[in-house]
Amino acid sequence: MPRTTGINPPVRAAVLASPEYPFTPVDAPIKLDQNESSLDLPDALRAKVLEHLHALTWNRYPDLNGEALSAAIGAHDGWPAAGTVAVTGSNVLIALLVQLAGMGARVLTVKPNFALYALDAKLWGAELVEVPLGPDFVTDVDALIAQIEAGREALAGRAGPAGVIFVPRPHAPTGSLCALSDIERLAQASQGWLLVVDEAYHQFAGPSAMEIARRHEHVVLLRTFSKAWGLAGARLGYALTSEAVARQLRKLVAPFAVSVFQSVCAQVVLAHPQFMHERVAATIAERERVFKALQAHPTWKVLPSAANFLLIRTPDAAQAYASLLSGGVLVRKQDSYFGLQGCIRVTIGTREENDAFLRAAGLSAA
Repeated sequence: MPRTTGINPPVRAAVLASPEYPFTPVDAPIKLDQNESSLDLPDALRAKVLEHLHALTWNRYPDLNGEALSAAIGAHDGWPAAGTVAVTGSNVLIALLVQLAGMGARVLTVKPNFALYALDAKLWGAELVEVPLGPDFVTDVDALIAQIEAGREALAGRAGPAGVIFVPRPHAPTGSLCALSDIERLAQASQGWLLVVDEAYHQFAGPSAMEIARRHEHVVLLRTFSKAWGLAGARLGYALTSEAVARQLRKLVAPFAVSVFQSVCAQVVLAHPQFMHERVAATIAERERVFKALQAHPTWKVLPSAANFLLIRTPDAAQAYASLLSGGVLVRKQDSYFGLQGCIRVTIGTREENDAFLRAAGLSAA
């Protein structure tokens, strides 16, 4: 029988209408486009991972809910294991949290922002509400609280949560940092919502929102092993929240979702965190050095950052991107995002990589 042509596949309309994740891999000698660590796991720790893996049985399923990994994360972060949920990347948790409290309700966030908040809201049938950042990319907390109240009123009488609020801290892709006092204001105002504070870059930013999450059962912190820990290839992220929320969130996580290989990688680095702290300190020092050097650029404007990257506004993002790439340095164009006309983003790498970036930008690498 001939195949039918010209008919959409039998999937939901929201999926058909959704764009794919906006990323196209590009090869370059110096890769500063994805905010990864430029350094791989130290050889001694790689050896420990392989030693532990060799001692394990591979023919049996891993922990049902990653219990051993959750216990190790909880011990390192000072959080109850019962309130810790580990999965294959914090991006997976974004989708699960929308499923948990956003479907048929609202997803409230800021713009510009990490693309997956909006993509997952649309894919899972939530109403998306985006509040523009204020001047200098400051989070407009008053506007968010106004939307929290509007959402509560709009869904009055409806069973279930009002929705999910995503606030990245530090913010990506700008690197700005919402004050902890403002996160507390949001926590107090958002009863009936899940308030998700995305802390993917928290190690580079100083004090986290952990104490706020301890005080408010509906607050969820998202964290990842892909940035400061240098384990992007292992694909691991986790949530810290109340035991009540964690218990419900685990119902949406596939059974045996975290492999023994992933769990061992994370447990080894958590037991030896000094390398991470040293690399974070070096990255912060390099971030400030590169920031200072970029201030001498005749046409680019660099923004302060509390993350492991810098956002730069240029007269022409495509031209700046192409010029840097011709010099062997790959960065990320951000000019398709709301309010980021002309912007590129550069990850802070090693001193040698950062010097190459500055030279490609026409600046001194001193």
